[in-house]
Amino acid sequence: MKLILLYRDYCSLCKEMLQQLKEYQTQYKFEIIIKDIDEHEDLLPQYDELVPVLLNENNKEICHWHLDTALLLKELYARRNAD
Repeated sequence: MKLILLYRDYCSLCKEMLQQLKEYQTQYKFEIIIKDIDEHEDLLPQYDELVPVLLNENNKEICHWHLDTALLLKELYARRNAD
């Protein structure tokens, strides 16, 4: 399973969300793909003001600004049961 984190290097909320995701990564075995939103102009209109944004592997938003652990776990359990 892959999760996509839309990120900016200078964003403290981004660093916080990444650190929180890493805490779940070992237990739930998912890959984190980090995309610098400023390098993906196609994403800017939709997500520029919302960074950090966590997306599932189908590019569906899970949460933004702060990690919503309930929604993250819901996504992880749904993917685990689908496999």
